[in-house]
Amino acid sequence: MERVRTEASALISEWTGHKPRDVGSFSTRLNLETSDLDLGIGYPVEDRHRLREVLKLHTTFLGERKTSFSTSWLVFSFTLEGIEIDLSALTVEDFAVACRMLDQIDTTMILDERIAHTWVKHLLRCSGRVEEYAAWKLVTYARFCPEFNWVPVPEKPGV
Repeated sequence: MERVRTEASALISEWTGHKPRDVGSFSTRLNLETSDLDLGIGYPVEDRHRLREVLKLHTTFLGERKTSFSTSWLVFSFTLEGIEIDLSALTVEDFAVACRMLDQIDTTMILDERIAHTWVKHLLRCSGRVEEYAAWKLVTYARFCPEFNWVPVPEKPGV
């Protein structure tokens, strides 16, 4: 996974001119074996149109999600070596908040919490409870970053 993350990050940097960071469950050490790779970038608001045009050539646009009352982030997806990679494009300011959150999770969350969270995530996924699974994946993010609007996006069954 590390090699694919490195390759995906290089592609994203080449496409957008912005250096990505792992913003998902691999970076927080809350991943399951089936987890996809989630990378994020910060971009200046005035660069939004150009960013969408550039990424349209290489990715699938999944949608726009509200980050807070006044901002949103763009979500794109592409596959590299059979691994799904989601790319979140946040404003520079929101990306800084997300990075702060990830740093806090890294330094504050203890191993027992990580194990318990991941075990519940595993049980929900295995039992096919897609809505609860989608919501549970966001619990840690919401705990460390309550200023963002965390809305679950259930996966398609069997994904």
